[in-house]
Amino acid sequence: MSSLKKVILPIHLWAIAVGLVISGEYFGWNYGWGVAGTVGFLIATFIITILYLTFIFSFTELTTCIPHAGGPFAYSHRAFGPIGGLIAGYATVVEFLLATPAIAFALGSYIHFLYPSLPVLWTAIAFYVALTGINMLGIKESALFSLVITLLAVLELLIYMGIVAPAFKAENFLHDAMPFGIKGVFAALPFAIWLYVCIEGIAMVAEEVKDPEKNIPKGYISGILTLMLLAIGVMVLTGGITDWKSLSGIDYPLPESIGIVLGRQNNITRIFAGIGLFGLLASFNGIIISYSRQLFALSRSRYLPEGLSKLSRKHQTPDRALIAGGLLGIVALCLGRTDQLVLLSVLGAVVMYILSMVALFILRRKEPDMPRPFKVPGYPWVPLVALLLSILSLVAIIYYNVWLSLLFFAGMGLTLIVFLLAGKHKQTQEDITLYQLPS
Repeated sequence: MSSLKKVILPIHLWAIAVGLVISGEYFGWNYGWGVAGTVGFLIATFIITILYLTFIFSFTELTTCIPHAGGPFAYSHRAFGPIGGLIAGYATVVEFLLATPAIAFALGSYIHFLYPSLPVLWTAIAFYVALTGINMLGIKESALFSLVITLLAVLELLIYMGIVAPAFKAENFLHDAMPFGIKGVFAALPFAIWLYVCIEGIAMVAEEVKDPEKNIPKGYISGILTLMLLAIGVMVLTGGITDWKSLSGIDYPLPESIGIVLGRQNNITRIFAGIGLFGLLASFNGIIISYSRQLFALSRSRYLPEGLSKLSRKHQTPDRALIAGGLLGIVALCLGRTDQLVLLSVLGAVVMYILSMVALFILRRKEPDMPRPFKVPGYPWVPLVALLLSILSLVAIIYYNVWLSLLFFAGMGLTLIVFLLAGKHKQTQEDITLYQLPS
């Protein structure tokens, strides 16, 4: 049996949870201003914050009672069977694989901001190679790397807020604050999701957590509270320092904002842009951990070629899954734009959230005696709120992004056809539990 090391502690889980998402505070969310304005996007962010608070409490129940590297794939397989597992696995792979090149674009843009002679694309590819190599050294080393750069990234955001706060003017934030009305709020939902998307990646390292029943809830809850405070602080303060429209379409809004406050040639501006890489690296590293474990789990359960679940003998890391995910990400870098990758990643996330919440309800009814070390408070209302807000977000994304949505669902349909033709839908539950590590 393919075995992953159990070495992750609560502090590592907090770092992975925050690190997975913290790049969303550095870039991507500002595209929401372009479709909703500052106040419109703030409303969208409050809606999505409620979604994530209710979702994380609900998702924690699933992660602790089924601590499987496949995460949402394993939950949906158990609730719906092989086809449900396939759809959840597809959505999760899209979410994590396409979030990574979006972050790589931002990394390339930050470096280009500092050194204009360095091309964005090749810099992004270089980061892919370097971070994949670090993750091949072992999960303990990768988790320590995540902890260090996440702490630096959180510290930097606090310093950023301290620098720009004196320049905040309410009239800047409120000027033309909802140019598209309520419609803009719905159009901005996917960019608000970007502030939190991928935090559920903790589920993909559940097999590598010491005492997962106690430690996973600590990681999830501390992570979402940290991100909520950082997201709202960064967004509001940034929107009040200048005409927000000038920041709504770039991949490096925070260095640009510091440049506006202190001057672009100021040494602090350049230092900030340089250490700003820590936030992006934290997310890049965390998501690489997550997508490699998702590919590993899908391969181990025979949904993908079995070679992807082979582990390194020396480090017990899924090296083949790491390399395959990196190559797919580089292809996406060459084909997509940042906003398109953000939208597709978020679309995959929302589909997975819907399946996971429905799976929670089904498993409560279908397997009432399943050990549940953590139970969602306020059941069934808390997961119901998460489910309804996820459905609302899905409808909004499809309505405002028809062609990208068609691409996503066409890929899902093609994957399903191949799955059926290969006869994988005849799997029994034992085919996945056979490959699940005992907790």
